[in-house]
Amino acid sequence: MQMVSMEQELRNNAYPGRGIVIGMSPSGKYAVTAYFIMGRSANSRNRVFVEDGEGIRTQAFDPQKLEDPSLIIYAPVRVLGNKTIVTNGDQTDTIYEGMDKQLTFEQSLRCREFEPDGPNYTPRISGIMHVVDGRYSYALSILKSNHGDPSSCLRFTYAYQTPLAGEGHFIHTYMHDGNPLPSFEGEPKPVEILEDMDAFTKLLWENLNEDNKVSLFVRYIDIETGKYESRIVNKNQ
Repeated sequence: MQMVSMEQELRNNAYPGRGIVIGMSPSGKYAVTAYFIMGRSANSRNRVFVEDGEGIRTQAFDPQKLEDPSLIIYAPVRVLGNKTIVTNGDQTDTIYEGMDKQLTFEQSLRCREFEPDGPNYTPRISGIMHVVDGRYSYALSILKSNHGDPSSCLRFTYAYQTPLAGEGHFIHTYMHDGNPLPSFEGEPKPVEILEDMDAFTKLLWENLNEDNKVSLFVRYIDIETGKYESRIVNKNQ
């Protein structure tokens, strides 16, 4: 699959929904991930990312305006030893608990399906990064309805055992805006990763749709040491 421009992917799609990027910096030094959320409703837009231990969680920007928290308040990023989990919902906890009991990433997700938000049936997208002793691998998963039919769940896992320097993979919940919202189709898209975390953060944030973007998280993990740096950008300040 040909590498696509992350800038163009975001700029030309007013509503990709929630998105995960995982890859490796051009020097091969850093394992890289980014996660963003967008919103069309007032409830979805009333959020910020906040640090939570080694991970992050979503939080209502104005608690008095919070309506249904069930699908919008969760921990998108958690760390389990040398594993970093990134997802678009509370399946972060499902993966964390499953892998803590020696299940695989894929096995941990077998008890979950797409979100119960018909008629959209938003896909659950998840990523796992494994950084240990100077080695790095990652995987991405999507659980989605079968053409919008909630009686059928499709499960896809994509594993990247030997990532290429400078390349990442991008998966998001929706192909584009619509009613109902059409689920992501195909494999995660190969995209370019930048060496500089601040430059990559800026590229992502500035090309997300201004009206719909809500929050962005970016983390660079030193593959040799496991130490990391993160950036959080919130539209609500």
